[in-house]
Amino acid sequence: MREWAEFTIAEGEDGARTARLSGTLVVSSIGRIDTEWRGFDGSLAQIDMSAVGEVDTVGAWTVWRFARDTGADIVGASDKAQRLIAAVHRSELEEEDEDEREAELLSPEGLAERTGNFVIGYGKGIAGFLGFLGELLTALGTLIRHPGRMRWTSLVRQLDLVGVQALPIVGLMSFLVGIVIAQQGAVQLEQFGAEIYTINLTGRLSFRELGVLMTAIMVAGRSGSSFAAQIGTMKLTEEIDAMRTIGVSPMEALVVPRILAATFMLMVLGFYASILAIFGGAFISMYSLDIPFMTFLSRIQEVVPDHDLWVGLIKGPVFGLIVAMAGCYQGMQVSGNSEQVGIKTTMAVVQAIFAVIVLDAFFAVFFTEVGWG
Repeated sequence: MREWAEFTIAEGEDGARTARLSGTLVVSSIGRIDTEWRGFDGSLAQIDMSAVGEVDTVGAWTVWRFARDTGADIVGASDKAQRLIAAVHRSELEEEDEDEREAELLSPEGLAERTGNFVIGYGKGIAGFLGFLGELLTALGTLIRHPGRMRWTSLVRQLDLVGVQALPIVGLMSFLVGIVIAQQGAVQLEQFGAEIYTINLTGRLSFRELGVLMTAIMVAGRSGSSFAAQIGTMKLTEEIDAMRTIGVSPMEALVVPRILAATFMLMVLGFYASILAIFGGAFISMYSLDIPFMTFLSRIQEVVPDHDLWVGLIKGPVFGLIVAMAGCYQGMQVSGNSEQVGIKTTMAVVQAIFAVIVLDAFFAVFFTEVGWG
């Protein structure tokens, strides 16, 4: 049989009242007195738990809340009950402290503090990135002076991972993007009877913008995140410290091959993506606009200026450099625990994509100003 929790109020000679608890203070038996306590009005000197049997967290929290509301001291509690009540009390204090911190953050002083911390953190981030860039340039200079120190096997491996293994997904994405560009462009141009200019739209957009831009975003999510996770894991397992101990430069062994591979392969992948996007546009135009496939391709050669091709080829290495540097830099910043690997990997992808889009906007303005618009 379940023993219900009960309590009685006793008044001493000095008029002080004491609540005497008995029975079992667990979640299944405390319902009766909990209702009475919530409607209790007045103060108590003590809450006597000497006749209480088993206690769980719910019972300890209920007693602690009753003592807090009535201003009573808890006496006669067992060791287990004391530990549970102390834990409940600490939890409540932590919640109060958190509420106070949130209130402080919402205050003008808190806003100023957060702004200051953000600016300081941003400044430290810039300083750290410049330091990383300096180490990279130093490593590149060393490898130029001493080519024998170059990890050619690692470079070839990264060329395979970043470029060759990315061909299927980049090709499929670009082919579908080309279909979308041609189809949507044809729908809009049809209003003016200018469907033939779908070829111009598809060709120029593919070579100048979407081919290399979409490839850079894909590589950032695929290879940039991989760089950050691989180097970050090596940092946590102290493999990078071990490399330094035996005289191997992590920049030369890990960072330089990845950056060179991404810089070169993004140029190749960008051109490859542009060609597949044009094939996609030619494919959909053959069915929706009745433009023969080979006619579409031959017309591309006539309407797309040579400098559009060069624009894409110039953007590719720059975007590859940004993606690889973001991944390697964030990987080198991992410290503490494995959670940091996920955080830094996410930061690497976000920073790379943001930087690529910003640079693409800059390139658009720059090439227009120099007459390659």
